[in-house]
Amino acid sequence: MIKNWALYFTILFPVLIFAQKQPNDFVNKKDSLLPGTATSISFTIENNTFNNKIYDIEIKTSSPHISPILTKGEFKISGNESTSYIVPLRIATETPQGKYTVTLYGTEQNGESKFIKSEEINVSGNRKLSVTALNSPEFVRAGETIKASFLLKNGGNITENLILESKNTSIDQGYSIVLSPGETKVITITKNTDPELGKSEYQNLNLTARSAFNLNENQIAYTSVKIISIKPSEDDIYHRFPVSASLSFVGMRNRGVYNDGFQGELYGKGSLDKENKGLLEFHAVTKNPVEFNSFTQYEEYFVNYRRDNFYAHLGDKMYSSSFLTEFSRYGRGAELRYDFKKLSFGGFYNHPRFFRDIKDEFNFYSKFRFNKETEITVGYLYKIPRSDEIRYSFNNMKLDSNVHLPYLTGKFKVLKKIDILGEAAYSKTDKTEGNAYLIQVQSNFQKLNGNIMYMKASPQFAGYFSNTSTFNGNLQYRISDKFNVFANYVQDARNFQRDTLLLAAPYRKFVQYGLGYRYMKGGNIMLYNGYQRYEDRLEPKEFDYFERFFKVSIDQQIGIFQLNLEGQFGKTNNYLTDFNGNSSFYTANLSFEKFKTSFNLYGSYAVTSRYQMQNQKQVYYGARVISRYSDNAYFSLFYQNNYLPEEYFNDRNLFELLFHQQISPNHELDLSGRYTLQRGQLGDKDFIFSLRYTLRMNIPVQKIAEYTSLSGNVNNLGVKKIEGIRLMLGNHLSITDKNGNFTFKNIIPGDYFLEIDRSTTEINDIPDVNLPASLALINKENIFNFGLTTAANIQGNIQLTEVEEKDLLSFAQFQLKKEKKRKNNIIIEAYDGKQTYRKIAVMGEKFDFTYLRPGDWTVKIFRNGLDKRYKISMDTFHFTLKPSETKNVTINVVKQQIEIKYQQDSIKVGYNEIKKQK
Repeated sequence: MIKNWALYFTILFPVLIFAQKQPNDFVNKKDSLLPGTATSISFTIENNTFNNKIYDIEIKTSSPHISPILTKGEFKISGNESTSYIVPLRIATETPQGKYTVTLYGTEQNGESKFIKSEEINVSGNRKLSVTALNSPEFVRAGETIKASFLLKNGGNITENLILESKNTSIDQGYSIVLSPGETKVITITKNTDPELGKSEYQNLNLTARSAFNLNENQIAYTSVKIISIKPSEDDIYHRFPVSASLSFVGMRNRGVYNDGFQGELYGKGSLDKENKGLLEFHAVTKNPVEFNSFTQYEEYFVNYRRDNFYAHLGDKMYSSSFLTEFSRYGRGAELRYDFKKLSFGGFYNHPRFFRDIKDEFNFYSKFRFNKETEITVGYLYKIPRSDEIRYSFNNMKLDSNVHLPYLTGKFKVLKKIDILGEAAYSKTDKTEGNAYLIQVQSNFQKLNGNIMYMKASPQFAGYFSNTSTFNGNLQYRISDKFNVFANYVQDARNFQRDTLLLAAPYRKFVQYGLGYRYMKGGNIMLYNGYQRYEDRLEPKEFDYFERFFKVSIDQQIGIFQLNLEGQFGKTNNYLTDFNGNSSFYTANLSFEKFKTSFNLYGSYAVTSRYQMQNQKQVYYGARVISRYSDNAYFSLFYQNNYLPEEYFNDRNLFELLFHQQISPNHELDLSGRYTLQRGQLGDKDFIFSLRYTLRMNIPVQKIAEYTSLSGNVNNLGVKKIEGIRLMLGNHLSITDKNGNFTFKNIIPGDYFLEIDRSTTEINDIPDVNLPASLALINKENIFNFGLTTAANIQGNIQLTEVEEKDLLSFAQFQLKKEKKRKNNIIIEAYDGKQTYRKIAVMGEKFDFTYLRPGDWTVKIFRNGLDKRYKISMDTFHFTLKPSETKNVTINVVKQQIEIKYQQDSIKVGYNEIKKQK
């Protein structure tokens, strides 16, 4: 039994051995071969004769990047035998992606038999792009140009079409580059620095390389450079409060009457202490010499103060308690507020300046905050009407008593996406009672945004509104990135107690819905449908109509031009003249910017039935030019021939000229001139001009520091002289005496850089510390000493040695084929723990590092993607540089061939075929 098992094992053992998976390097792979690796393919060779044969084998490939490790050999094959011949290959790293052919030529020794066999292999693509910061200066002076270099390498086997980007810099090699497989390029970027830089700062530089075919694939490298200000704006030892004072000469022709005069203004806003805890603001404007409009200033005086949780205001402002009780009332008074962690108390007194019916009003409130999104306010407003014949009136009903107005407001967040705001108010006089309420809902979902507000006030409500209601809402739903739908509804309140400072806008009821489509990145079209009701609030009325309309709006970006075209077509019911008709509007806007100047051109043509005449033709056109031709000056010019009658409540420019000039950092000059339409009028014109001078001051309010000084000594460490060396500290200069001593006096505390003027030292002198040196001067007396020595150098060369090895095979010895030579390089880095220098060095050439500080230095060699066959004998050197010493370094690089060993007998995988004799 044991004998039988031994016989089975002896017969089956070779079969088991050859049935196992072969080593990875010799598996017959033909697809997805990786570049930069060694692999193998096999050829099947058959001998269909009964004679043993010996062949001379030669291997050739279709690419110089794919080389057989053994190019020639001798091969024996027995009669009626089929055998695999394995060919080891080396695929270079830079081998491009694609299909290649490996051909085996066999020639029989002492015979005429020949054969040729070919196999196709497929080299897969390998993308390996890298960007590395190579060299950049540690410091530059403001006004100098920063030059930084980056190493861009294509370590893959695919040609890369790259787009180079660097923010706010220029790239010397251009913004697009083609990099072949294995190719390396040094990219240099430059950036100009501002010579007027007020404080030293770090400037970050970067280089981004993106694939032109896939912009999401990118490689980024960064470096930073310290920019030293040559005109530093030193910190002040005083904390200052900014104040501006202006004097204007204003002239105006108003309804045929000319008036002019001077108007002064004083304004200040800032903190009273260096911790910025006490914030003060004040404003004083003298009486206006002409009638007030939106282009002139009215008389105003106020001061307010804010510190921590306390706020106080005294003087003129727009006082407001709540939306329903007192939405906005300009007047003269006082306001106080104190905020606790979750609770606030406050109130105000106001004497209205532009509303005759109210004499005084008082407000008190408290606010409780549950969290950032939820709060409730409880308040009380008390109004006192005037005692003369003009009374506080609502709906033609005169009030003869004071008004009590308690109110409650709240703000809540629901489902993290919906905000709800609400208010309820109650009013009581001696004879009447009223109420009002308001609710507003805002939503902000991923695709849906909306805002809806409804307000209603009873007929006897004595707040800001009375006997009126209003509803406003808008919804927008984004169907996709290109489509969105929207709807708007506006219904104005009819009865409200507005200040007489401005005219009320016409009553409007407006419904609009539509569709938006972004057909390209710079193009958008909007389609609208809806209706609108406009009614003039003045007497006699100029318009009162209801109109259904359809509108198309197109926005298109064409190069530097932004074009907007609109067309509106409507059916109008004119209640003023009791006829119906069509109303059509065609509008065009063109805007662009060139040479620091923006241009906007406007034109409109209309045929309407809204006003006194049916099919009334209207033409409107205008232009605006704004030019900022320098950092200290700008110029503006505007013209429009006329306005729609619905805009009567605005101050409307027909012609405007503005000019601003900053004469010096603290002095400014403004000139303006305007032709305007009178408010509430359609054709009457006024003219107004103004010449304004402004002085900006920084008034010292707190001394925050004392002057300091810096002194030190320059130690002679083997140089010719240490006298007469010029040192710079910001705007301050100092020169060393014969003993190397220097002093800077009356320096404002702060951060500075100490620099040395190298033109006052010998060319090879170098300080023993890094200069410029960053110094924080905070004490009254500061000391900084350093020495001056002579610089050292490092020189070296790279020795490349090629070693050839031979593989001994039983059937022959083959000469190894030499690869195509290409230029290889390495990165050499020298650093002393404080400074780092890098250089790219080419094999077989010399390199050097000059002007180095004596001390301990380390030189390190980086392979920079060097082929694995290159062995660096020693990649790190440590040594101490002495003054004026030049250290020589030799870097030995050995190029070895890949060694592949085979067993003495060739592997035979096949069968013997015995032919039957006839």
